[in-house]
Amino acid sequence: MPELPEVETIRRGLIKYVNHQKLLKTEVLCDKSFIGHPVTGTIISIRRFGKALVLDLDSQNSLLIHLRMTGQLIFDPNQQSPTSRKDRFAAGHPSDNFTAKLPNRQTRVILTFENGVLYFNDLRKFGFIKVIPTKEVLNDAFIKKLAPEPWQMRSEEFYNRLKKHPKSCIKATILDQSIIAGLGNIYADEALFAAKIHPKRKTDTISKKESEALLKAACDVMNKSIESGGSTMKTYVKADGTKGDYLELFAQVFHRQNQPCPRCGAIIQKIKVAGRGTHICPECQKELKND
Repeated sequence: MPELPEVETIRRGLIKYVNHQKLLKTEVLCDKSFIGHPVTGTIISIRRFGKALVLDLDSQNSLLIHLRMTGQLIFDPNQQSPTSRKDRFAAGHPSDNFTAKLPNRQTRVILTFENGVLYFNDLRKFGFIKVIPTKEVLNDAFIKKLAPEPWQMRSEEFYNRLKKHPKSCIKATILDQSIIAGLGNIYADEALFAAKIHPKRKTDTISKKESEALLKAACDVMNKSIESGGSTMKTYVKADGTKGDYLELFAQVFHRQNQPCPRCGAIIQKIKVAGRGTHICPECQKELKND
């Protein structure tokens, strides 16, 4: 599943290709992947809520898009034949679809614009496009449950939100989108490392000072990732079809198991926390004895 920086990278790419363009036709090839009735109109804004995208139309409808695990958005300005990767907008789970002839058997929804076609492909059919009246977007159940994003929250609010799950481990708590929106596995590991907090610690052991450091770290690691175009995990690439370079340039612990900690030199370990692969420095991130 994409994390907030990857989705923000996609949003910025979509603005370049389809914002202020007229949507002429919506074709639904898989009922599971499209909720509501097909719509038309001109895209007047492209917003992001956590890990979801919202395309607002002048017809007073909006398209809520969630790529989930294997979703793709591929914009093709040339509708007559396959184009090269450099000619296409390609975002999401990378595959031959980026340069193959489309639509194909993984294409679920086709959005035809005046300047090209936007294909929603999804191998596993977990993603979706949902039509919502624009005035009701903020009331949609998916969006309504989202907490503020890290940079929208003051440290006092974050600390109070953590108290809602006092006996959960801190990693599970910050992965909860109703506590803080946008953090996924990569950036949770990176933020906890930056704040020197062990991911297994119970949330009620986190002090106000530590929660403030954690919130700042979450903002820092995600801002760096947005600037670099996102991570280079196998599942997500930048909006122009190239990969982001966050993991290569900035990641301190994620996917760096068995390598020395950049802060103290101890060997980074990979453990299991809240059912997720988790990367830590055993020296910088001490586990409390009573946890």
